[in-house]
Parts: sequence; C-alpha cells; structure tokens
Amino acid sequence: MPSEVTIGVWHWVGFISGVLLMLALDLGLLHRRSREIHVREAAAWTFLWVSLSMGFAVVLNGWMGSQAAGEFVTGYVVELALSMDNVFVIALIFSYFGVPKHLQHRVLFWGILGAMLMRGGMIWIGVELVTRFHWVLYVLGAFLVFTGIKMLTGSDEEVEPEKNPCIRLARKCFPVHDQFDGQRFLTRVGGALALTPLALVLLMVETTDLVFAVDSIPAIFGVTQNPFVIFTSNIFAILGLRSLYFLLAGAMDYFSYLKYGLSLVLVFIGFKMLISFRYHLNTTLSLGIVAGILLFSVLASLVFKSPSAGQGGKH
Repeated sequence: MPSEVTIGVWHWVGFISGVLLMLALDLGLLHRRSREIHVREAAAWTFLWVSLSMGFAVVLNGWMGSQAAGEFVTGYVVELALSMDNVFVIALIFSYFGVPKHLQHRVLFWGILGAMLMRGGMIWIGVELVTRFHWVLYVLGAFLVFTGIKMLTGSDEEVEPEKNPCIRLARKCFPVHDQFDGQRFLTRVGGALALTPLALVLLMVETTDLVFAVDSIPAIFGVTQNPFVIFTSNIFAILGLRSLYFLLAGAMDYFSYLKYGLSLVLVFIGFKMLISFRYHLNTTLSLGIVAGILLFSVLASLVFKSPSAGQGGKH
C-alpha cells in the first residue's frame, strides 16, 4: 500500500540531487551573467516552480497515497505563504544596502543553498524531538499561537543591520569594502581580501531566513510529522521564493492585509496542534481553511487598498 512506503536514503539523495541539478542549471546556464529579472520572466519562473511542486504532489499521491500528497500541498501552501512575509523584509534589505537590481538574483540564489542547510538541520532536530517527546508538539503549538498573536498586534518589520549580531561579528573579524565589486562577495583592497557589501547582504538574508524558519518549521509540524514531506514542501517553497520576490517586490503595498492572514494561519495551526490529543482535523479541511484565510486576506487587500499602494510608499 502507498501509505506503507518506507523512505530510504536513496529517496533523500535522489530528491536533493534533483534540486541541486536544477540550481546548477539555473546559475550555470540560465543566469551565468548577472542581470535584472523582469516581471514577465519572474511570472514564468513562478508558474514553473508551482507546476513542479504540484507535479511532485501528483507523484506522492501515486507513490505514498492521498494523505501524504494532501499534507505536502498543505505544507507547501503554508510555507509559501509565510515566505511572503520574508519577501517584504528581503525587499527592505536590498533597499537599505542599495543592491543593484542585476545583482539581486545572485544573492537570492546563494541564499537558497544556505536556507536548505539551515532548514534541513532544523527539521531533523524537530523530527527527533517530536519522535522522542510527543509533548513538544503542544509546546510548538503554543509557540505558534503566541507568534501569530504577536504578528497580529506587532509593528511592521524594520531592517537594522547595525543591530544584527552576525553583521557586527563579520565587520569585527573581516575588513569590509564600501563599494560593490560586481557579483563578487570578496574583493581585494590594497592587496588584502575584504568583504564586499554584497557579502553583508547575503549574510543578512541568511539570518533573516533563519528567523522566519523559527516560525515556519513549527507550522509544518502542525500539518504532518513525516520528515520527507516536511523537507520537500519546505524546499519547493524556498525554490519558488526567488521568482516570487521579483514578481511581488514592487507590489507589496497592495497586500496590506496579508500580514493579518498569515497571523491567523499561525494561530489556526497552533490551535490545531494543541487540540490534536482529542480532535483531529483532516488534511483536506486544514488545507481549505488555510487557503480560505489567505484568499480572503488577499481579496481584502485588493478591495481595501492601502493609502500608500501605487504611490511608491515604503514599509
């Protein structure tokens, strides 16, 4: 039976190898030279990544069963939706450092590799904890409810690199050049190696993703505890983040109510985890509720537009 499929080492190796191959083709063939990504190209890439993700769900349905496929789709939607908030912050980081548009894709590309490693490690730790101590699920659920309420009542994100401990440590340990040197992260100043501002941007993006992963990783455990489904849904969401950024970065003011939708999603998933000892919400119902919340928040954003929308307003 599909539900009894055992995930072996080669399944992990095959999936990770496929992802690395796609990334190699992306950087080595399609984006060898740094250039600006326009909205039409970003839309095409977004469609491609979503199509690949749904195609993978179809494969899971035939291989592991409808429940695993449903959990993958729900997890993918949750992770991709939470990544939307990350897009806001990435846009602020690029604006703060004045990153030229033709260099932004390169930063996000290398950021994906770091995100894969960090999230992979966090997922492994989470799976081990939940397997050994089931009560951790309730702790994660309470944390998500708290985070969702905090997001609902908190102020907009601000980018303050001078307060980022990783940035401060990098400046303390390495010389930092004040000028970009093309797509290089290292350059030579007076014969000595120094970090370029692009390296600081990459470090800022990585630490930002780590912060967002603290929210998104517990959320996926509210959908499934299958490590393969958790990892693959996370990776597909991350892969689509770059094109999503270039597609939406210039239209963030039009999604002013999305933040509230994301906070409600976190609260819902956290509450679902807290009551799981007595009540079980099936995957289809959970997906419908999450999708409904996100759709309503997007529609509300479009109907009740922010005063700064379309006026180049800043967050």
